[in-house]
Amino acid sequence: MTRPGQGRPPRRTTRPTLGLGPVALPAVVAFGGGHGLSASLSALRRVTDRLTAIVTVADDGGSSGRLRDELNCLPPGDLRMALAALCGDDESGRTWADVLQFRFPGEGDLAGHAIGNLLIAGLWERLGDPIAGLDMVARLLGAEGRVLPMAAVPLGIVAEVIGLDPRAPDEVSTVHGQAQVAKTTAEVRAVHLVPSDPPACPESIQAVQEADWVVLGPGSWFTSVIPHLLVPELADAICTTPARRLLTLNLEPAGETAGFTAARHVELLAEHAPDLRLDAVLADQRFASDDPHLAAWATSLGAELVVADLGVRDGSPRHDHLRLASAYAEIMGV
Repeated sequence: MTRPGQGRPPRRTTRPTLGLGPVALPAVVAFGGGHGLSASLSALRRVTDRLTAIVTVADDGGSSGRLRDELNCLPPGDLRMALAALCGDDESGRTWADVLQFRFPGEGDLAGHAIGNLLIAGLWERLGDPIAGLDMVARLLGAEGRVLPMAAVPLGIVAEVIGLDPRAPDEVSTVHGQAQVAKTTAEVRAVHLVPSDPPACPESIQAVQEADWVVLGPGSWFTSVIPHLLVPELADAICTTPARRLLTLNLEPAGETAGFTAARHVELLAEHAPDLRLDAVLADQRFASDDPHLAAWATSLGAELVVADLGVRDGSPRHDHLRLASAYAEIMGV
């Protein structure tokens, strides 16, 4: 079987491995936010040590929303989760990951804040440079990769939905803010960013242009995956990079896309980014088996559909990091 994207010359470095000779490691850029990006990063860091996470910056709820409002800074929460996912599996790495994720309990001013959010926001205040602050946290943690924001300014999300008012089930309404979009029970049709033409992070653009693979998803489709394709400079970089492009689907439809088929997820991506072409679409066998149209939609975007067993064994809708890593390694030829 032809490997997805085969025929493009890979731009890779090599590293020696004991007794095996040099092994090619791709430069990979992973897009997303929250738990979905955390899952892909936890898998990808087992595949390559040339890894960059590009993270959504539209969160306006919880600790991130409070810090964003009080300090006029990027929301740090999804960036924090990406850094935690890049911590190693040794005792030090896991300890740091737990520290970053710990939230203050109680009812005081610190209640609900994650330690990692305060650390990141504090370094931004001290250094005056979001990228330098994130790089410093990564060095402190010994993170196995780099974390960058998708835009240089905090963003808002506006969704077009139907069914928000049960008295007018066919009426189109708008829902404002990532936190509200993520929990709406109405059917989301499309999302937009505010501002509509935000400045992309230059380091993120450079990472995409220099990548061998870019990975979109998994994650909340309307608030973590699609927003990357709505930042014009970043979308252009994703669509024109010589890198191969891989879309990872969720394990099941839930939250913003509850009731949507696997094919509908791919269709929504195409609707928001008509110029996007893919090399591979990776889907869990249970989600893919229920959708006879998925392969056709993957093919329409130039992609090979790869189906694998990707879920954890306890039945919950979570990716197994080792199974996902194995699938990524097979697709990327590592």
